Amino acid sequence: MFIPKFPLKLDPNFSPAILFFKDFKKRVLESGKAEPISIVVEREDGFNESYDTFIFKGEEHLNENLFYIERLVKSLLWIYGGYKVIIVGSKTIYEAIKDIYEDGIRVFDSKFMGRVYDQKFEVLHATQKPALKSNDQPIGRNLEGYRIGFDAGGSDMKVSAVIDGNPIFSTEIVWHPKLNSNPEYHKKYIREAIETAKNQMPRLDAIGVSSAGIYIKNQAKVASLFIQVPDDEFDKHIKNIYIDIANEYGVPIEVANDGDVTALAGAMSLNKTKLLGIAMGTSEAVGYINSKGNITGWLNELAFVPVDFQSEGPIDEWSGDVGTGNKYFSQDAVIRLAEKCGITFDDAMPLAERLKVVQNLDPNSEIYQDIYTTIGTYLGFGLAYYSEFYDVEEVLLLGRVLSGVGGDIIVKVAKETLMKEFPELGKKMNLFTPDEKTRRVGQSVAAASLPKLVK
Repeated sequence: MFIPKFPLKLDPNFSPAILFFKDFKKRVLESGKAEPISIVVEREDGFNESYDTFIFKGEEHLNENLFYIERLVKSLLWIYGGYKVIIVGSKTIYEAIKDIYEDGIRVFDSKFMGRVYDQKFEVLHATQKPALKSNDQPIGRNLEGYRIGFDAGGSDMKVSAVIDGNPIFSTEIVWHPKLNSNPEYHKKYIREAIETAKNQMPRLDAIGVSSAGIYIKNQAKVASLFIQVPDDEFDKHIKNIYIDIANEYGVPIEVANDGDVTALAGAMSLNKTKLLGIAMGTSEAVGYINSKGNITGWLNELAFVPVDFQSEGPIDEWSGDVGTGNKYFSQDAVIRLAEKCGITFDDAMPLAERLKVVQNLDPNSEIYQDIYTTIGTYLGFGLAYYSEFYDVEEVLLLGRVLSGVGGDIIVKVAKETLMKEFPELGKKMNLFTPDEKTRRVGQSVAAASLPKLVK
């Protein structure tokens, strides 16, 4: 099996997922032994998405076929979300994928998806592709009335009071949700933040929430913010935490993943569609606005999507997988590459502080330039891989990793990589960081626009 490498000074074994995909597809079609295969991923209420492709026919290339399909299924699951995978085609591939997700190296993924959708995860076989049922829908842009926008991040929360689309009050509050197992800690901070904003207005009509994690019908399904909360306490106190608070105020609420709200904020300020928003901070948060200006109902959890196929790549501590986006498009990438350059950190130093150490280096130094050039190269290849699944023309890039000169280097190198390696994509994709107009709309203000008022 051939996995192309792209030599990087700090990561010489970097093997971009997109290079393998393109090489594999080319060789399959040129072999004259192409066999069609489709992957269908189904989520709540029967909504589903599919990806059609080809593999080598016969047993000679079984291992390569299986590697390709396993990486593809993994990507589709975390992009689309779902508790059911249907393999339409090769029964041999179906049986292998079924074993991998039931008892093999992807048990984390199957259990995770089962929890998100409250369904038993299953891999099925079919000879014909089922009818497809999509679920894109408008998001936000509701500006009338007295609203609160709340944005819950891993290290701080932002809350805004918004009247008819104009923010009249905004504040940031430091908190440590990932270190606290007591649900009362989370309830207290969220309630106090919302109450602070409410007190700035004569009345409250609606609450919009942007929060890290997976939310379906305003319920928290899985969220790293509450990672320390025991499962029984999570189901009792956290699952409906935002719904309960809205009920106390007697107003409508809408909760969305922070990635989707990031994309919404960019789309609102720029009046653009086909927009992929990527926030590089504690992890990689992603949202997508399609050609209609709608969200798709997909998970968009690209932090778990593999972008590097080298076997020696960094391991995600949560899923146990190798080469996933959270290790390439977050503060983890900066820290990992800094350590490769010989920078050492005290074990007790928080990750956010380690990031600051690197950001405070001389921007003209070789180490600084090498670190951010490497991440920019990662991003160029990563965006090319994401384009296999998303129709993207605008890429909004933000988060702590993108701040300062390092962010400028990342964007510049990513654009250069796209133009050099994938010129058609390079001409199509506009990569940008938030301008002043986008910042004025802001994450919490975009969140405020999520709920519709009850007439």
